[in-house]
Amino acid sequence: MSKLTTQARNELPGVCFAFPEQRKAPLENGAHVRDAVARFNQVTGVTDAERDAAWLRIELAAQLFGVRLHETGWRELKS
Repeated sequence: MSKLTTQARNELPGVCFAFPEQRKAPLENGAHVRDAVARFNQVTGVTDAERDAAWLRIELAAQLFGVRLHETGWRELKS
């Protein structure tokens, strides 16, 4: 996966994260989209509504970067 420097991560707008309020799971390329899916259940302190919104952002980023998702929703992810 491509690494983000602290400075580059801090410069990303909130819309570039699956969880913008927490600034978790950046979605700025295909590798980060796949990582966001893999680590989705590791994000703590968020509501189901925030997870629903994050999953929508992940789906949009996956389409943008050509990443094929096998799950149709975050509830299908294994804990």
